[in-house]
Amino acid sequence: MPGVHLTPNEVPLVDFSAFSSHGTVEEQKTAAEALLKAFRNVGFVYLTGHGVPEELVDETFAWSKKMFDLPYETKMLAPHPEDGAYHRGYSGLGREKVTQMDPTTQKGELASRKVPDVKENYEIGNDTDTALPNIWLPDDALPGFRPFMSSFFNRMTELARQLHLALAVGLGLPDTQTLLKAHLLERYQLRLLHYPPVSIKELRKGEKERIGAHTDFGTFTFLFQDSVGGLEVASLTNPDVFLPVKPIPGTVLVNVGDMLQRWTNDQLRSTMHRVRAPPPSDGEGEVTRARYSIPFFIGPDPGTIVQCLPGCEGEGGAKYEPVDCMEWIMERLRATY
Repeated sequence: MPGVHLTPNEVPLVDFSAFSSHGTVEEQKTAAEALLKAFRNVGFVYLTGHGVPEELVDETFAWSKKMFDLPYETKMLAPHPEDGAYHRGYSGLGREKVTQMDPTTQKGELASRKVPDVKENYEIGNDTDTALPNIWLPDDALPGFRPFMSSFFNRMTELARQLHLALAVGLGLPDTQTLLKAHLLERYQLRLLHYPPVSIKELRKGEKERIGAHTDFGTFTFLFQDSVGGLEVASLTNPDVFLPVKPIPGTVLVNVGDMLQRWTNDQLRSTMHRVRAPPPSDGEGEVTRARYSIPFFIGPDPGTIVQCLPGCEGEGGAKYEPVDCMEWIMERLRATY
């Protein structure tokens, strides 16, 4: 398939410039087919030509590090609320334990995993969202942080719109605006993540976690990661085996979420993934290096009923009952806290 280049870890590399730079109809069709092939087989893809400048990504990582370097007491001036579904503000080490659950069969059940995640995070939403307003640090705590992150959030929403179009083209939907119409409010989530150094031995024994194995529960996720490594994706042939997804400069990782898998009737894969110890290297010490990553989660508007898209029924018909996306997402969020 033109546009698909397999890498050693089985996650394809796809050139997205036809959508980010207004390519021809034929160029967009080729890129969309490559994207859909990756999402059907692996559920993950590296995008090149995505249009987000590398300098902007580097600056976002720099701001993230500045924020996490603040004293704990300062970061707690923007505390994450007790309700895990109100995903805004700062969460300290051990506050979360990401888990895998299906709200349609496990409604109200909390995670049974006892090992919390050794990470800290800061959650940012759309500044226009009045239902879940942002919880910002005071301006004098980190001058410039709020306007920069708001601007980066808006830039990523542009990329999300382009991916909605690419998915519609690749799926052959009668209306190419179908997915975009389900995301008009752009109530997305920008997450800044910091994994401090931790014992490699404890990570590999499962005595400590970074992020446990899970699928993402929205439509899809963008991910920028630093050079440290540690992200792993479930193998295509053996779901109990996880393969490293190495950082590739200049790319953004994209993966399918549970809502998109349901929309496409399992045509696209919401693949299990986790963050563990980075791959071993020569002269590896006893503790990991600090790791930073920046995921950007895309989810449907509140009230959206997610059900099989036209043309995705297949021979057996729709596999899933329609589900209220917000009910699903809120239950998954609460289970992490």
